[in-house]
Amino acid sequence: MDYPKTLGIVLAGGLARRMGGNDKASIRIGDRTILDRVLACLNPQCSRVILNVNGDASRFAATGLPAVADSVPEHPGPLAGVLAALDWAAEHTPDIAWIVSVPGDCPFLPRDLVGRLHRVRGEAGALLACAFSQGQRHPVIALWPVALREDLRSALINEGVRKVDQWTARYTIAVAEWPAAPIDPFFNVNTPEDAAEAASMAAQHPEI
Repeated sequence: MDYPKTLGIVLAGGLARRMGGNDKASIRIGDRTILDRVLACLNPQCSRVILNVNGDASRFAATGLPAVADSVPEHPGPLAGVLAALDWAAEHTPDIAWIVSVPGDCPFLPRDLVGRLHRVRGEAGALLACAFSQGQRHPVIALWPVALREDLRSALINEGVRKVDQWTARYTIAVAEWPAAPIDPFFNVNTPEDAAEAASMAAQHPEI
């Protein structure tokens, strides 16, 4: 790797209301679950990978990965999962200064994700970096410095900040863009219809 050591965090702690409360990460796309696909992409790019899981963490025990719950109550959203990962990194991997976050519902993540985020951040002299495709940012697919964890904790607990963009707007953030052909690498599965579409895309493009 020609970029700093990076901890990967898969944000699998959402409530999945549009999927009837079922874990989106466990949905099968072709012959693998979304989580299997995410980990196959992320593991080679990161020094370590952990999961952000709320509720019964044993449902992900087969991965063998550490499962970290939100430390902020009432499921305030993905920023709480990012904070949990920043805290875990500070405690368990003090030699790692960066984390990369990805949602547990994106089955086609790019294999150059971490390197490109580091590169655009460095080139821009920014504190943060996030992914971009089809004219929109993907604020949860991002690179975060562990050094900002107390700032994030204060924003969540003392200010009630919930939206990722609302918090990241306080800092310089670089954007790395990926093409959306033949498949948008940040296509996410939120509904049963999305799952069917993802399965169709996977069948048409087994190389991805």
